[in-house]
Amino acid sequence: MVLTERLDVKSFAARRFRFNWKTGAWLIALFSAIRSALVLQANVTRSYQVVALIFVAMIALPFLLLKRAGRRRIGLVRPARWSGVLLGGALGALSCTALFYLTTYCFGLGEGNSLAYISRTYGNIAQVLNDENRLLYFLIFTVPSLLFSPIGEEIFYRGLVYECFAHSLGNRKATLIDSAAFALVHVAHFGLIYTGPESGWRLLPGPALLWVASLFVTCLLFSVARKKSGSVWGAVAAHALFNLTMNYFIFYHLL
Repeated sequence: MVLTERLDVKSFAARRFRFNWKTGAWLIALFSAIRSALVLQANVTRSYQVVALIFVAMIALPFLLLKRAGRRRIGLVRPARWSGVLLGGALGALSCTALFYLTTYCFGLGEGNSLAYISRTYGNIAQVLNDENRLLYFLIFTVPSLLFSPIGEEIFYRGLVYECFAHSLGNRKATLIDSAAFALVHVAHFGLIYTGPESGWRLLPGPALLWVASLFVTCLLFSVARKKSGSVWGAVAAHALFNLTMNYFIFYHLL
């Protein structure tokens, strides 16, 4: 075991955990399989609370496996440049805005529109929304989306997974891999859609391709925010503003 691994990884995990591409690959495979299973089941039951558990696990993982030096290594540090955090927020909002208008231009507001499909996973909220309670429901749905997935996914993808691949393959390839892994796992959220007990599941090739490609580019922007801020929190800010903007379009344009 090299010295850096002894400094970065807790002793109980040091025999199994290495910062290399093999570790990155099994982390992606394990979390993608569990997440996809939870999301696909939630698409049927319309109950998504359990999906939050995967984000909690992503947050907990570096604290379970890594020493303080290891957590600093993956970017869990105070931002060195707050301008990078602000840049991340702007990039997140702009990327979601571009996604909404591009998807609407290509596929309208039907089932081929990723945000329109995601809005239907919010249950029967559209039936009770009105001008008086819209802001309240927007906040109820938005606050958790600013915390669980941005913190969990960015610590996992732009932090832990990125560092595993960067150590073996270099920064550029690591960025491409963590962005691709993030984008592909979101096919469970949209692309492979559930249309009811009678018609079951369908794959929408064109909308799915646009969705995955858009998220891939978005993740590259999240990586820019991480680099410019010197911290994974820059990517968290970008992701949070993406989710905030997504819920704005859902509550004020789609529902």
